[in-house]
Amino acid sequence: MAITAAQVKELREMTGAGMMDAKKALTENDGDIEAAIDWLRTKGLAKAAKKSGRVAAEGLVAVKVDGGRGVAVEVNAETDFVAKNADFQSMVSGIADAALGVSDIDALKQADMGGKTVEATVTDAIATIGENMSVRRMAVVEGGSVVSYVHNAAAPGMGKIGVLVALSGDNEAFGKQVAMHIAAANPQSLGEADLDPAVVEREKNVLTEQARESGKPDNVIEKMIVGRMKKFFSEVTLLGQAFVIDPDNTVEQAAKNAGVEITGYIRMEVGEGIEKKEEDFAAEVAKTMGG
Repeated sequence: MAITAAQVKELREMTGAGMMDAKKALTENDGDIEAAIDWLRTKGLAKAAKKSGRVAAEGLVAVKVDGGRGVAVEVNAETDFVAKNADFQSMVSGIADAALGVSDIDALKQADMGGKTVEATVTDAIATIGENMSVRRMAVVEGGSVVSYVHNAAAPGMGKIGVLVALSGDNEAFGKQVAMHIAAANPQSLGEADLDPAVVEREKNVLTEQARESGKPDNVIEKMIVGRMKKFFSEVTLLGQAFVIDPDNTVEQAAKNAGVEITGYIRMEVGEGIEKKEEDFAAEVAKTMGG
């Protein structure tokens, strides 16, 4: 199939690979971006793929804690200007309060918020502010105690990144440090057992192909894979990561030293997984002029 310049550009942005390498990877894999990424990594031409930089949905994440229960809610708007609006922030805070009493996003939309459902409240706000908005998602974590943290808060309890950490014991200062670590390091899971098996298998396959490229015998390759997978787990799991506050210890060991156990966490960032359609200015003007 024909490989477009846009595909090459996207692959380069995601992997840092050179233009010709990116084009060859796409050609070898019939334009499949994910397969092309793995091909580049196998050849040692790219690191693990970076997330696309086109995630650009605006809005706020709000976190609320009530005893051993914490909730995080994402409410989207079209522009960052609205996210800074006091009325919008007040609405988001109210939605997070309502989320403390429900278990999923569907129930949240129907929850009471000052005599109206959350859904009706958002609909009214759309009419008043003039921008499309949506309550996109919510997540709940429970534990002996729950600590919250918001990175670059736009208002109390809300901002672009919200984190909740559930602990078996009560150590708010340590919990706050872990929450800040999570905001910065963005682990994929709590521990090895919580990782998506498909992610683990894919990584193992890439590392195996990399090792085979070296021409070493199978028994040596097996030992190489064990070591490399151990390194992978230490990079992507919260408990296995080096603690940013104390890099000589893993987060798991730091928790033991603090007398607690980390039993769960939530990290929610505005716009994760949403790609904003990009149009150049001239095309946008032409589209507008065309009615």
